[in-house]
Amino acid sequence: MKTIFFTGKGGVGKSTLSAAAAWQLAESGKRVLAISFDPAHNLGDIFGRTLGHKVTRFSANLDLRETDLDEAAAEYIRRNTSILTEVYSYTKAFNLDRYFKVLRHSPGVEEYAALTALEDLLRTSDDYDVVVIDTPPTGLTLRILALPRISITWVDRLRRIRRDILDKRHTVHSITGTFSEEGQKLAYEEKDDRVMQKLTELFDRYVAVARHLESDANRVAVVFNPDYLSLRESQRILDGLSDLNLGVNVAFNNKYTQGLSEIADSMERELFDGRDAPPPVHRIPWEPYRREKSYEISYDLTQLFAL
Repeated sequence: MKTIFFTGKGGVGKSTLSAAAAWQLAESGKRVLAISFDPAHNLGDIFGRTLGHKVTRFSANLDLRETDLDEAAAEYIRRNTSILTEVYSYTKAFNLDRYFKVLRHSPGVEEYAALTALEDLLRTSDDYDVVVIDTPPTGLTLRILALPRISITWVDRLRRIRRDILDKRHTVHSITGTFSEEGQKLAYEEKDDRVMQKLTELFDRYVAVARHLESDANRVAVVFNPDYLSLRESQRILDGLSDLNLGVNVAFNNKYTQGLSEIADSMERELFDGRDAPPPVHRIPWEPYRREKSYEISYDLTQLFAL
């Protein structure tokens, strides 16, 4: 299964191009899922369908879905609080469970919810040849793409801390025998410890996401317009992806007209001159807006991703 991330400033046409790429790939015989992670979803509008968190069939080879980040965040909170309350049942005595209810509004929850949704997507989409992803705004996209490696570091550190705790439990058990304030046996072996099991599960899942993002199975496309409003944000995208060791495979100078050729030349030089391995740039001609079937553009995108 291959993935294509379409990134770019809001309004440059990345949703339309991602939809067009998905549709063209599906028409060429690929089994495709087009999915939006952008909170301001346009995918359903482009295809003329009401979409949600579950997959909707559009054609024989094309499925559509709009990720609901609020629902993903709620599910993320449910998963983690259920484990916390199970493992640390004594928190009820301190009324800590009421704090779990406000976690949805904590910094970083939306990013981790999106990461969880992305991990689930990559793990469960083997039935597709290609998954085309319309990304959220630049800042959120870069934070989501950075999280796998950051999380691997943190979870690995937490596993080492947990091992120290289990070692100390084992020492206490060896000296005094099995002990718990509630009279229950406390696990001191990793295979019996629910916290260690969860940390190991998270570690393995984040490693799988990081490896996929950094592999040849992943493609990144950056979309911009031949105007200076999108220049700076496109530079931030390229710099951010470079910091994450994620290359850009193709760039689209979208909504291009012959009258903008001088500006387009200047922008492309500013964006890509001096960068290591700059991507090929394709100028997508401006086309009049169509309310229906706007995903049917004349430019052939199917050969640009080496799938």
